[in-house]
Amino acid sequence: MDKVDPKTTKKIQELQILEQNLQNLLLQKQAFQLELNEAESALSEVKKTKEEVFKITGQIMIKADKKEVEKELSQKKEILSLRVNSIEKQEQEITKQLEKLKKEVTDKIK
Repeated sequence: MDKVDPKTTKKIQELQILEQNLQNLLLQKQAFQLELNEAESALSEVKKTKEEVFKITGQIMIKADKKEVEKELSQKKEILSLRVNSIEKQEQEITKQLEKLKKEVTDKIK
């Protein structure tokens, strides 16, 4: 194989960095989606119950106002949804950049 020119080498390094960034984004997205699922599940359970509601604060569980807990969980759900959407947009942008760079690199190598 012929020696790769410095510009192509730099693009390959950019590709590797973008792939790492994408991997990090996917891990963040997964964590936020897990947290979002938990919040949705908790909110669903709180809405179903007619009994007292408790929430965990630090190392203890305390009795809480059902309406307040619903409000907190709804806000948490909204914030997490926004974060997931933001990460998905970043993911799409990085994927486009990756595809463009991959094409440039493969064209140069051929």
